[in-house]
Amino acid sequence: MFDGKTTHGWHVYLKPTAEPAWGVVGGALQLNPKAPGQGDLVTDGEYENFELNLEWKISPGGNSGIIFGVHEDSAFAATYETGIEMQVLDNKEAEDNKKATHLAGALYDMVAPPKDAAKPAGEWNRVKLRKQNGHLTFFLNNIKTVDVQMGSPAWKALIESSKFKTWKNFGAYPKGHIALQDHGHQVAFRALTIEQL
Repeated sequence: MFDGKTTHGWHVYLKPTAEPAWGVVGGALQLNPKAPGQGDLVTDGEYENFELNLEWKISPGGNSGIIFGVHEDSAFAATYETGIEMQVLDNKEAEDNKKATHLAGALYDMVAPPKDAAKPAGEWNRVKLRKQNGHLTFFLNNIKTVDVQMGSPAWKALIESSKFKTWKNFGAYPKGHIALQDHGHQVAFRALTIEQL
C-alpha cells in the first residue's frame, strides 16, 4: 500500500496526483501543513472488505483521521462527506478533545474508545482497522476501540445521535477509497499494509 519511498498509489482528493504537501520523510507519508497542495491523501484503489494496518504519529495539538468508504466525486467537496473516520488526535492538547467520541481511536462522533488508548503526541500509534461485510472493528495499540455492524439498529441509533444524521451520503458506499486526512496539522503514517478479505 506504501513502498516507504514514494507516494505511488496515492493522490490528493479530486486531484490526479499527490500534491507537494504530502511527502515521504523517514520512511513515512508525512503532511507538511505549510506546503502548497493541501488536501486529504487518498488511495488510487477502492476497497470494500479489508484489514488495514498502519502506524501514525501526530504533532502536539494535532488532529487527523483515517477515512474509508470514500466516494470520490466532485459532488462531494470532502472525503468525510461520504467516508467513515477513525479519529487520529493528540488527546492531551488538540482542540477537538472535549467529546469522548472525538478522541483517538474513536469512530468519529459515533463510538468512543473504551479508554485512552493513544500514545502521546510525537510517538507512534499502531492501528488495525477491519471492515468485513459491514462489520467494523478498530484497534489502537492493541486495544479494541470499536465493534459495530453497519446498517444494524445500533448503527442507525449511532447515526441518529451524531452530526451525520442528516448526511444522506455518509457511509452510503460499501466500496471506496481510503484517505489520510489533512486537518492542518503535521501528521505521519508508516507501515501501511492492506489485506483484501
